[in-house]
Amino acid sequence: MALPGTDLLSTSAYDVLISDVISGAHIGRGIIGGIECEHLAFRRNVTDWQIWIQRGDQPLPRKYVITSKAMAAAPQYTVVIRDWKIGIEPNANDFVFTPPEGAKQFDVRALASFDEVPLEAVKGGQK
Repeated sequence: MALPGTDLLSTSAYDVLISDVISGAHIGRGIIGGIECEHLAFRRNVTDWQIWIQRGDQPLPRKYVITSKAMAAAPQYTVVIRDWKIGIEPNANDFVFTPPEGAKQFDVRALASFDEVPLEAVKGGQK
């Protein structure tokens, strides 16, 4: 299952983001969370995306917006990154999940065809 925004976590984020780009533009500067950023926008066949990169010595992504052109109403997904932890080594305990009381484990494989568009919304019930 692909989740919006995971492109930014790739070890080759630039290569992943720039693949299949048809055009791109520097929109200008903007402020994200009080931080001055460069605003860039890119077009692909199926999606458009925008990214705001922090200016200065640490050019970190601060906001990422993906627009799906393949779906009606062109939904957008927005990721805003408020606090980068640069230079901190992750600890295995940082990723320990403690479920709340009463939570039940769910096998994601039970979702045979997980999609944003319900099957009954597709003409003929087929995708």
